[in-house]
Amino acid sequence: MLPQGPANSQAPVKKRRPLPYEYGRVILNNYSEKTPLGPVVFEHWSHRARFTCRICYVDIGFAMKANATGINAADNARGYYCGACHNGRTVLDGKTAFEACSKTMSAGDQVRCERCHSYRKTDKNDAVFLRFADPLPKERFGKELDWQQAEESGLIHPVDFVRGISIKRKSITIQQDFSLNAKLAGMPDIIFSHKKHTVWSGCEGCHPEIFVGVKRGSTHYSMIGIFEGKDCGACHNTVAFPLTDCQRASLVGRLRPD
Repeated sequence: MLPQGPANSQAPVKKRRPLPYEYGRVILNNYSEKTPLGPVVFEHWSHRARFTCRICYVDIGFAMKANATGINAADNARGYYCGACHNGRTVLDGKTAFEACSKTMSAGDQVRCERCHSYRKTDKNDAVFLRFADPLPKERFGKELDWQQAEESGLIHPVDFVRGISIKRKSITIQQDFSLNAKLAGMPDIIFSHKKHTVWSGCEGCHPEIFVGVKRGSTHYSMIGIFEGKDCGACHNTVAFPLTDCQRASLVGRLRPD
């Protein structure tokens, strides 16, 4: 029996599952704590409702890991990263995006700054999310929103091109769905749909940064690696539906061409 002491006298603490409005929330804090404003809170749900993932991760060039981009106010003011859209000029859905960072700051700018530097002040954001989510189709985990169904049914219209940021791309033939054989006895196969993923990420969102090759079988998966954030885990468990929703990917017997 292990001796009882401060290090081992307590049972392991189960990690709290993020609430729907917290899922995908990113705290940007490379430099913010050194300022009076505090860290930036980035809400994925708010941007995902308006844009495809490719706009931010391919066209603008954000890293897919929190605090890996090294965003700072000077770069935003020059029109990079957040400043690519939040520049006081970009018009989307008939509205002008507010300017995130400016080269000069007046006394009244703190209110504007706190729209992003809102750490520990997110109650308003949470209420806005609940109103936004109310009419949308639901799922069981993550944000508890079925983004795929919301897009397919026309309830949201994520933009895949922003003038001055994106480039026109030629459409390519989308590969058919295919199955990934489960290695564990009794587990159904995973059905992977290129069509569903390219709506949000295009090809560039996954190849070659996440999946090295474009030939089937060139990347070897494991659930351990995915839970560590590799391969499918780069998005699932952080922004896309989490791995706890096993049935979303394991649809044995339902493989069919689109």
